[in-house]
This record gives sequence, C-alpha cells and structure tokens, in this order.
Amino acid sequence: MKFFKRFSQLTGAQRHAYFAALGGWTLDAFDFFIFIVALSSIGADFHARVSAVAFGITLTLALRPVGALVFGWLAEKYGRRPVLMLNVFSFALVELASAFAPNLTTLLALRAVFGFAMGGEWGVGAALAFETLPAEGRGFFSGLLQEGYVIGYLLAAAVSRLFFPAVGWRGLFVIGAIPALFVLYIRRGVAESPAWLAGRHRRRASPGELWRAVRSNLPVVLYMIVLMAFFNAFSHGSQDLYKPFLLRQLHLGDATADDLLMIMNVGALLGGIFFGSLSEHLGRRKAIAVAAALALPVIPLWTYAPSVPWLALGAFLMQFMVQGAWGIVPAHLNELSPPGVRAMLPAFAYQFGNFAVALLAPVQSGIAERHGNDYASMLAWTLGIVAVSLALVSLAGREARNVAMTDSSRVNE
Repeated sequence: MKFFKRFSQLTGAQRHAYFAALGGWTLDAFDFFIFIVALSSIGADFHARVSAVAFGITLTLALRPVGALVFGWLAEKYGRRPVLMLNVFSFALVELASAFAPNLTTLLALRAVFGFAMGGEWGVGAALAFETLPAEGRGFFSGLLQEGYVIGYLLAAAVSRLFFPAVGWRGLFVIGAIPALFVLYIRRGVAESPAWLAGRHRRRASPGELWRAVRSNLPVVLYMIVLMAFFNAFSHGSQDLYKPFLLRQLHLGDATADDLLMIMNVGALLGGIFFGSLSEHLGRRKAIAVAAALALPVIPLWTYAPSVPWLALGAFLMQFMVQGAWGIVPAHLNELSPPGVRAMLPAFAYQFGNFAVALLAPVQSGIAERHGNDYASMLAWTLGIVAVSLALVSLAGREARNVAMTDSSRVNE
C-alpha cells in the first residue's frame, strides 16, 4: 500500500517524468543484458572463447563515460527531455545493427558504440526525475529508479527463456530494438524538468564553464568516481558471468539458467526498493554499508549451493544485497551534485567508475578458464573483496540527504 501511496501523492507531470527515467533505464539495461545472456551462444556461433566475447562488455563500459559527458552536456544545454529521446533512439538503433554483425570484430565494435549511447541515459533520466520529484520519499524513488537496471535484466532473461530457442541470439537483438518506440511516450507525455527551465538562461554555458564547475567540486567528483568503481565491480562482478558459471561449471541447461537469472533479479528489485527506503531513515552511507556487509555471509550459498533450489535462494539473496546497495545510488549522486552539472556529473562519475572496472569480465572469465572453468571460486573472491571495500569507501564519504535540488550547499559530513 505504501508503494501506491507514494505515487498517488505525485502530480501527473511528476509521474510521467519519473516513468520516463525508469522506462529509459529499464530498456537501456534490457539491451545491455541481451548481450550478457547471449555470451555463450555468440561464442559458439563465432567459434570464440567466452573471454573473447566478454571483451564486448569491456568496450561497452569503456565508452560509457564518453557518452555520459556528451549527452550530459547536451542535456545541460538543450534540456533533459529532447536529449533523453535522442539517447533512447540511439541505443535501440545500435542494438538492431548488432543483430546483423557478420563477425565478432564487427559485433565488438557495435558494442563499443552501444556503450557510448548507453552512457548518457542514466544521468539525463535521473536528472529529469529528481529535478521534478519532491524531496520527500527520494530514497524510495531512487531505489525503484535504479532497479530499472534489474527490471531490464529480468526482461532480458525472460525474453531469452521464451524466444531464444526459436530466434537465436540475433533474434534477441532484433527484439532489443523495440525500445525505440518509447521515444513516442516521452514526446507525448513528458514535460521538461522545472529546475532546468528555471535556470535555462544559464544553459548557454560553454563546455569550459561546465568543466570549471566540475573542477570547483573536485573532491566530491573524485570521491564519487572511486565509490562508483567499487559499485560497478559489485554489480558487474556478480552478474555478468553468472550465466556462464551456471552453464559451463554447473552444466545447467539454458532454460534453468534463465529461470535462475529471473529469480535473482526479483531479489534485486525488492532489495533496491527496501534499501532505498531504508536510506531515508538510516542515511545513504550507512544503508550502502549494511547492504554490502550482508552480502558476505551469502557468498557460500550463492556459489557453492548443493542443489538448484538452494542456488536459487543464494542468487536471490545476493542480488537483494547487491542491488539493494545500488538502489541508493541515484539519489545519493544527484544530492551530492551541484545543479549546473547535475545531468553530467553524476553520470560521468557513474560511467567513469564503469570504465575503471571495464576489464573485470574478461579478466574474471580468463581466470576461470585457466582453472578448469572454476567460476565459483573466482566469483566468491571477487565479491568478498569488493563488498568489504565498498562498505569502507561509502562510510568514508559524505552525503546530502534530501537536499533541495536547487541548492547543493547543505552537505552532511
């Protein structure tokens, strides 16, 4: 009931802005994870190792900071709404092109271009949402917004489960072009951010002036980048190679593996909402640290469970904690950012954190392959180290919980 009460208190414009951000992020993640769930089948089709195909993840993550800067700057200059439409159409178009890649080299190049388009969506959408929503309940809305990523993964797993036997990995990429239609909803139903409209007399600022704004907040920027590096290692380190682990080490079928992916993403969705709401009371930093710490005792069940039902429970609980921590990120980063660079700075920190761990998937898969496809040990060590590091880094930082989006001066040490 509290879920529906939150939304009933919003105006129509606020709901549309929020669903534009949530829908854009969901569809962006859906297109990203179609590649993830198809890693093994792409490798088989192109006669390549999983580690070679997984380099596509590296290229996607590496180009996301560039997209965050370009689309973020465009959103500061021309508004959140039109740039969000451009962004969604761009990544959907590249997804469609990926379906027709004649070889692995071409596909990897397209995944790099996809990363550029993907890098812009989160920051632009989050700025549109949080500049439109009221401060009250921001933690709850943050938790649900970030879980658009999880909903996208859940949709990718469900589409793979239902359609992969009939259409193969190329058909999955064709389905991944459907998000282009979401542009019509944004065009017809979504209004521009009130905060951007109120300050549009400043939007003729040059890139140099925007960079000066970033430099003046350099300590916050550096902290956000370090924080997001550990956050991205937390999520990508636990998700990207989980299906190859199920297929290659545990020798489960594709259908069973996709079922487990859907179960773990249900846990992730619930965790994001729970910890996002908890951060309203506990604070952003402490809630992140608690979620990261609680992931540690779940590791044995997550990677060494004796049966599929226990494995499902471990996957559910692990992603409840991983995406529980992630659910706090949109509100936390937007609260720490000054208004003049809010569409660019949080996204750049987020995506530069992605860049910092861009090689994680091929490194992880390479280690597992060199040890007889022992993905379990590699996943366990990765998550143990990263969870502890994330908890410590989050507690060492600062926050600006519920700060007004037009005033970034109130920061809680």
